Amino acid sequence: MKQQVWDLARLVYEPMQEADLDEVVAVERAVYPHPWTRANFADSLSQGYQAWVLRAQDRELLGYFLIMAIVDEAHLLNVAVSAPWQGKGLGRFLLNQSVALARGLGMESMLLEVRPSNVRALQIYQRYGFNEIGRRKGYYPAANQTREDAIVMRYSL
Repeated sequence: MKQQVWDLARLVYEPMQEADLDEVVAVERAVYPHPWTRANFADSLSQGYQAWVLRAQDRELLGYFLIMAIVDEAHLLNVAVSAPWQGKGLGRFLLNQSVALARGLGMESMLLEVRPSNVRALQIYQRYGFNEIGRRKGYYPAANQTREDAIVMRYSL
């Protein structure tokens, strides 16, 4: 079992690069039932979205997030923590970083969508202070050719 990460000074937090995408996609596929594709990540990078990775000192990918800033609102497009590192506070660390980044860009709020079935993420967002502001019906692909709603949440910066 890996030891718990919490010497933040030893973590590497840096902009996501094209060279990171194979690892990012591997984490994405491991933690999400309907993952983003490599093309989704590559398109986000080419569009200039804010994309950041978090690595251990040995360069192991621990997590990442992507933000699209529009006018005065940041949209948290994707955030993930590698499965072996979940439950150690890294999701909250990445949220802190994404919020700080959005504030630095002059944004007034942050939006995100989350599946109702992603109970763990939903709890993290609620504890952080995100509030449900609506639902998008049939937003996500789901099992057996069905669709799942998205809970839309906002956090005031």
